[in-house]
Amino acid sequence: MESTIFKLRGMSCASCARSVEEAIRAVPGVSECSVNFGAEQALVEYDAKKTNAEDIQNAVEEAGYSAFFLQDQEMVTGETDAEQSARSAELNKLKRRLILGAVVTSILVIGGLPMMTGLPLPWIPGWLHNPWLQLVLTIPIQFWSGESFYTGAWKAFKRRSATMDTLVALGTSAAFFYSLLPTFLPDFFLAQGLEPAVYYEISAVVITLILLGRLLENRAKGQTSDAIRKLIGLQARTARIIRSGQELEVPIESVQLNDIVVVRPGEKIPVDGSIVEGGSTIDESMVTGESVPVKKRPGDEVIGATINKTGSFKFRATRVGKDTFLAQIVKLVQQAQGSKAPIQKLADRVTGWFVPAVIGIAIATFVIWYNIMGNVTMALVTTVGVLIIACPCALGLATPTSIMVGTGKGAENGILIKGADSLELAHKIQTIVLDKTGTITQGKPVVTDYVTVNGTASELKWLQLAGSVERNSEHPLAEAVVQYAQSQEVSLIEAQDFEAIAGSGVQGDVSGHRVQIGTQRWMGELGINTSALQQPWNRLEDLGRTVIWIAVDGQIEAIMGIADAVKPSSLQAIRTLQRMHLEVVMLTGDNRRTAEVIAREVGIGRVIAEVRPDQKAAQIEHLQAEGRVVAMVGDGINDAPALAQADVGMAIGTGTDVAIAASDITLISGDLQGIVTAIQLSRATMQNIRQNLFFAFIYNVAGIPIAAGILYPIFGWLLSPIIAGAAMAFSSVSVVTNALRLRNFRPRLQG
Repeated sequence: MESTIFKLRGMSCASCARSVEEAIRAVPGVSECSVNFGAEQALVEYDAKKTNAEDIQNAVEEAGYSAFFLQDQEMVTGETDAEQSARSAELNKLKRRLILGAVVTSILVIGGLPMMTGLPLPWIPGWLHNPWLQLVLTIPIQFWSGESFYTGAWKAFKRRSATMDTLVALGTSAAFFYSLLPTFLPDFFLAQGLEPAVYYEISAVVITLILLGRLLENRAKGQTSDAIRKLIGLQARTARIIRSGQELEVPIESVQLNDIVVVRPGEKIPVDGSIVEGGSTIDESMVTGESVPVKKRPGDEVIGATINKTGSFKFRATRVGKDTFLAQIVKLVQQAQGSKAPIQKLADRVTGWFVPAVIGIAIATFVIWYNIMGNVTMALVTTVGVLIIACPCALGLATPTSIMVGTGKGAENGILIKGADSLELAHKIQTIVLDKTGTITQGKPVVTDYVTVNGTASELKWLQLAGSVERNSEHPLAEAVVQYAQSQEVSLIEAQDFEAIAGSGVQGDVSGHRVQIGTQRWMGELGINTSALQQPWNRLEDLGRTVIWIAVDGQIEAIMGIADAVKPSSLQAIRTLQRMHLEVVMLTGDNRRTAEVIAREVGIGRVIAEVRPDQKAAQIEHLQAEGRVVAMVGDGINDAPALAQADVGMAIGTGTDVAIAASDITLISGDLQGIVTAIQLSRATMQNIRQNLFFAFIYNVAGIPIAAGILYPIFGWLLSPIIAGAAMAFSSVSVVTNALRLRNFRPRLQG
């Protein structure tokens, strides 16, 4: 299965988005499709053996819309040339049609003021209200400025569906074509005792207002993608590389794997790589959120789009193009913005039957008023008002615009949210389960104590054997052992038959000795007696050290106390989570005494310790069985099953790729305050969505009956189609504007 993002053009409302989605789903091989009206994009999963991007693009075009396939590199660098041209042409055409509509409509409205107000206005010449002049002025607005409504309605009719364009085309056409009768046959109306009134200005004003609303809506929707543009803008445009002994400046797209790249002070690092010569301090706040520059030396990794501060250095490019860290962030944000939140399903169901229902209400309105009052004018005005005010655009924009701004704001704060469903679910979290090592703590443990059976800390033979085995492991504790051995100037030996036992330890053969290093529990399972070092073990446990046991040929020879400092931000973040009425639980494979020392330090009351990796997912399931919505936060390979089991999995971005892949939300900086920000952002986004849906539903629920004339028998008041058109046009703008308020989101942290 492959996943591809398409940018879409030509959609005017949520019903259009539904039509595009149905057209794509009908393509053989497509397994999933999510069309986001606010983002104007489609996220499609398909079987590459059965179809391809071109087939999907053709299906969209056959449905009457345009689709632009984003290549991987284009997803990183921004809009394609074709897409930019299409967007620019569309906006320019919209502006020209709006300008014509505004100028001509102004003349029509001024000419119609005496009739609309019922007052003699001598300063307005009577010929301005001449029906023939109004007809001539209205024709270009009706059929040129309003062309898109007719073409959209026709496309929908061919698909046997109805959209906002259908409503606008029907409503304005009803006003326009009815006005032709009194224009051409005024005597017929006079003979019936009716005034030969025309309603050209209604059609012209409604079309003009809706075009204005679309222009404002397009501009507002463009702002919802600011986060993507900001991310793309972070990258360098060029790179200085060495080829054939010469230093060349090339576009960033031309950098290839293993190229040697030169970076000078103050420059952005163009791609990801590893330093081979020189050193510097680098501002990595784009990635970590930390403003303090990080020192780098040969062998250290550098990330594209971060800023070199002081020195010059050369590095070897290890990830370029779509594989860079920044490109992956951009892709994740784009996919998240294109996904649908579960709450949006309600709006989708409503829009599926909404337009046909409105057409039915409009027909019923005309019939009822004509039969009751015998007044075709009242019947026409109410029918046009119902058709115009009932546009479902606001309903279609309510959720996706908030999701776009919310996920983009998350990226700005170092939080990558993989899908709208994760963003929605995060606000329901009740229990936060934190892994200890690398999550609450730094994940960079150091050896603080080395005790042998003989009591001689300087006895380095066992340290040599332990370090020789541990250097084959990628576990943070193993790295601490190796670094300690090297600091004692111990030469390490090649180990044979190395094996890592998850959650227990490692073993291997060194110089004819069988060396086993791990937990006391594992030693007991191996039948190795640990009583010889029980007293120092108790002392180290009381100090909160993680203790590993070193056995050689089945006999305990030494233990090591390893400390992993708590992250400076952990205490504040955990306190904030608890003040947000969330239960915080520590889950660790470490022994209980050590875990409880760390838990007391950061204020966690519930500790689940001595849990093997294969048991972590079961512990999460047990918490869920209590009826809790559970989030798991971890950084290691052994956390991946638990991350997948949790309702919301949060991976520390500084952890392993496996953990990040298994999670729903990635905290790039590795800071626990990112959890607070993610939950607060989810709550703010869901509150924003509820506000939008409330306004959209109330607008239609209240607007349609009023337009249908429900207040006329009581107050003698009818809603003018002009006011209905203005209300409809600005309802969508108000929803998008409300969603844009999320750009002001700031996390609130409490000490």
